[in-house]
Amino acid sequence: MELKDARNRLQTYIESEKFKGYDPYDTLNSPIPFHWLGKWGPVLAIQFQKRNPFNIRGLLGIKKAYNPKAIGLFLHAYSLDYQQHKNEATLKKMNFFFNWLVENRTKEYEEYCWGYNFDWASPVKFLEKFSPTIVVSGFIAKGLFEYYQATQNPKALEVLKSIGDFTENKLAWTKTDKGYCVSYSTKTVDCCYNANMLGAELFARLYYITKESRYKELACKMTDFTIAYQKESGLWNYSINLKTGKERTQIDFHQGYVMDSIHYVIKYCGENEAYLNALKIGAEYYFHNQFKESGQSIFRVPNEYPVEIHNQAQGIISLTRLAYLSKEYAPFATIIAQWTAENMQSKKGYFYYKKYPMYTIKTPFMRWSQAWMMLALTELKNAQND
Repeated sequence: MELKDARNRLQTYIESEKFKGYDPYDTLNSPIPFHWLGKWGPVLAIQFQKRNPFNIRGLLGIKKAYNPKAIGLFLHAYSLDYQQHKNEATLKKMNFFFNWLVENRTKEYEEYCWGYNFDWASPVKFLEKFSPTIVVSGFIAKGLFEYYQATQNPKALEVLKSIGDFTENKLAWTKTDKGYCVSYSTKTVDCCYNANMLGAELFARLYYITKESRYKELACKMTDFTIAYQKESGLWNYSINLKTGKERTQIDFHQGYVMDSIHYVIKYCGENEAYLNALKIGAEYYFHNQFKESGQSIFRVPNEYPVEIHNQAQGIISLTRLAYLSKEYAPFATIIAQWTAENMQSKKGYFYYKKYPMYTIKTPFMRWSQAWMMLALTELKNAQND
């Protein structure tokens, strides 16, 4: 399959849906009061829906909606496309995304920040709808940065600085002799490596634009912390409890998040041998352990299934961005994209969520699947100068 055709069909689908859709975690947008079943009611409802091969969201009263992170990812992808092709129709959509984000920030904070458009429950925490996180705000910041690069809209820079203020002043920080770590959300103090690196990347981008030295210092202190916990093999676990020293193991697309952010810290703050070495061994581990030769991803190392669209998209993104580290990476990013288009794209243009040996969850999630694949295929296309 021609990858250009795969991207065009995806874009046609996304735009036909007017950028609205369902999400794997949107179950609590149902009017059904799952919380009446106690703490575990919302948690189990979400986990059941994630694994349900049948999309019953309409029956549960869940409506398609705009997701702030999806809008940020679309802003990122369309802005990258515009930087190459200067298409006025693309610019019009970019301006729509930007204005929507400005108008739909989390209103409880003076600074610009965002959370998901649904309540989210896990066994350890509960985040209300739109409760801001560094992850949602950080990915939106990436899109805003590329929008600013494309348009030089001063409002975009104002918003970026404000996200930096939110990260610096409204999220809890952990500071040790290894460096700094910013917390995932406003609700708890924690140390999640990929979330911390999204903060580092935000400050690196702000340093690049403003040349304010405090941004560079923050970016480097945060990167120092995350690199300190890299394993000899090159991998990172997901998070660490500093009181117990216990780490949560989850080896998947989050490895790509960490590597991407280190890449951008180097790009925008300047060469750093320790950071580059960490990036090289991290990329080698990711390349050799996260994917089969066919381009099919491993779910969570070492568990093979299900094949997860987010892993596929992140592989395309990271290996495209890190192509300068190895001559193998760029060709393999194309192999991943081809496998994904051939095995996980509907004739209608959208991408499936998860593929098991005996069945596939085909629900067309807008954020988790379509937004990430739109960014992945756009970056790949641009890298190939197509």
